[in-house]
Amino acid sequence: MKRINIGLLGLGNIGTGTYRTLEMNAAHIRRAAGLDFAVTRILERDVDRERGITVSKAIFTQNPDDIWNDPATDIVIELLGGVEPATSFMVGAMNRGKHVVTANKAALAANYEILTDAAARNNVMFRFEASVGGGIPILNALTTALLANEYEEIMGILNGTTNYILTKMAGENLTYETALKEAQAKGFAEADPTADVEGEDVANKLSILMSLVFGKRVLPGDIPTSGITKITKDDIEAAKADGCVIKLLASAFKRGDGIDCFIQPTLLNKDHPLASVDNEFNAIFVKGNAVHDLMFYGKGAGPLPTGSAVVGDAIEIGRAIAKGAAFDLRG
Repeated sequence: MKRINIGLLGLGNIGTGTYRTLEMNAAHIRRAAGLDFAVTRILERDVDRERGITVSKAIFTQNPDDIWNDPATDIVIELLGGVEPATSFMVGAMNRGKHVVTANKAALAANYEILTDAAARNNVMFRFEASVGGGIPILNALTTALLANEYEEIMGILNGTTNYILTKMAGENLTYETALKEAQAKGFAEADPTADVEGEDVANKLSILMSLVFGKRVLPGDIPTSGITKITKDDIEAAKADGCVIKLLASAFKRGDGIDCFIQPTLLNKDHPLASVDNEFNAIFVKGNAVHDLMFYGKGAGPLPTGSAVVGDAIEIGRAIAKGAAFDLRG
């Protein structure tokens, strides 16, 4: 059985979810994929934090060179978040011949060409399924089974925090401020929720989707974006009176050689499929010229759903390594 050694950059919530997924499903992965994964190094400063997992302190390091200069490291999984130093670390790993998996939407949206070019230049695999839909396998579907399509439209709910808040405002008659506090108490919102509630997180995800689906780069800052902070109880009640709900939607439409795209709170008739997507769940519609309308639905965030997607990418790379074919590129 092929052993695949992983260097993990970051052991926060998503890093912990990834480690737990590998640990709790190790026997299944060995049986289903014929691979034996081992996390051999972890870049992390806080070695004493209680995470609900058992990790030997001997594999922690604060020097990324310990990971990508180790000839035994097969895959580097980057889960630090933020644009830098994450981008530089991923490029550094690829420059040393390491395959890379990331869930980092901010780094990918800001530096898509830099990262994909580094993968191509170094003939390594670069996967980022978890960067857009958490546990939803949207990117893999778009770039494999649906690749025969020319895409015409993307529309969806791409942020669990804002969807949870809007769900609670509509279902329990809460104010925005009260719903936000509840989301924070349940771990669905950060202490500083700005990136989520102002739509910045969604802009990063939509930028990545457009790069893959339409083959055109639109930077997150160039996407017209409105968040949910100005939505009031009166707005929610007015929507109900009209038989509608309010959802924060990301939309992109192909218009000839151009793309129309925007992110904004949107009135949806209650009969619309996206209207029933509640709480921390996400859903993404895509329209292809052959397959027509498809919807992908599931948990768009959380340590285990996101960890599931990260590990799925690692398994794909691991299988290619085992076959001596780890050189194909996507994106």
